[in-house]
Amino acid sequence: MTNLLQIEKLTKIYPNGVRALDDVSFDVPKGQFVAVIGLSGSGKSTLLRCINRLVEPTSGRVLFEGRNVTAANDAELRRIRRRIGMVFQHFNLVHRSTVLTNVLAGRLGYVSPFWSLVNRFPKEDVEKAHQQLARVGLQGRAHNRADALSGGQQQRVGIARALMQDPTLILADEPVASLDPVLAHSIMEHLEQINRDDGVTVLCSLHFLDLVHQYADRVVALNEGKLMFDGLPTEIDDAMFKDIYGQEAKRVG
Repeated sequence: MTNLLQIEKLTKIYPNGVRALDDVSFDVPKGQFVAVIGLSGSGKSTLLRCINRLVEPTSGRVLFEGRNVTAANDAELRRIRRRIGMVFQHFNLVHRSTVLTNVLAGRLGYVSPFWSLVNRFPKEDVEKAHQQLARVGLQGRAHNRADALSGGQQQRVGIARALMQDPTLILADEPVASLDPVLAHSIMEHLEQINRDDGVTVLCSLHFLDLVHQYADRVVALNEGKLMFDGLPTEIDDAMFKDIYGQEAKRVG
């Protein structure tokens, strides 16, 4: 399989001295669904945000589709980010704007800055936005304000927005942490379908191992910024579980 993403000796030290990532290396083949697991503060969000440089790595390299993300200038980085969709834990929507406008924000990397400022998008982009909303079951909600939607619906808007980029990679940063278990499975099923039907590679940080076992092809585990495990979900035995989550941790699910 061809690698879509290569992480090479990635390290991030924040100004307060916290080493959020410590010499992390792994590759992600095209089309894989990878779960990133670990305790809060283990480095999961920092890892995902270093991939598209929402967070600047301290050292190491990120290669995406063969391009060096870490060395990219502003113009190159904009082109790279077009192909990397992002789904956020807290949805990251503009609440006072309509659902349709939020979804169209996924096209901002493709249209003229002037047209985006006045909220004008090509007709084909508007049609595409309606199609993506239908895909996530929100076809009747296009003209609702985003803050009128439930949490699960808002996260589906976030997924539709990411799909507007025609991504080859989706980074999902704790996409179900704010949702109850039933809604969590609904969101994970949408990501699984995008991965399976569109061939989009997914890198998804998760807390719960039952979701990992149900949806992920592969698991990457972090503990205090270090890579602790890289393998199949079924290979996480009790000893490895405690290495990832600590000796006091108890398995549930």
